[in-house]
Amino acid sequence: QVQVVESGGGLVQAGGSLRLSCAASGFIFRVNSMGWYRQAPGNERELVASISRGDSTNYADSVKGRFTISRDNVKDTVYLQMNSLKPEDTAVYYCNVRDSRNINYWGKGTLVTVSS
Repeated sequence: QVQVVESGGGLVQAGGSLRLSCAASGFIFRVNSMGWYRQAPGNERELVASISRGDSTNYADSVKGRFTISRDNVKDTVYLQMNSLKPEDTAVYYCNVRDSRNINYWGKGTLVTVSS
């Protein structure tokens, strides 16, 4: 059984910062990519940022320069540092973990609310 658990969401004022964490545990094959997605009400889930096992990163244009993704391969943990938050960043943020068999695992999500 694989578990993916996010933490760090909450309420913050525009311009503020939050740091999300996500840890994968259980019987999981070698973790390859890890990433963060988000879904705002009425919108489809979208990629925010991803990071490969070799630390190659990919960001949505809307968060470039404000968000930073990082990971700890020993702990199978991924982080998302979010700075200069905007009200449009309000969403449920989901962690995604993909193993070497290209199987995806998802967390239950953590809510980020940015007030104006």
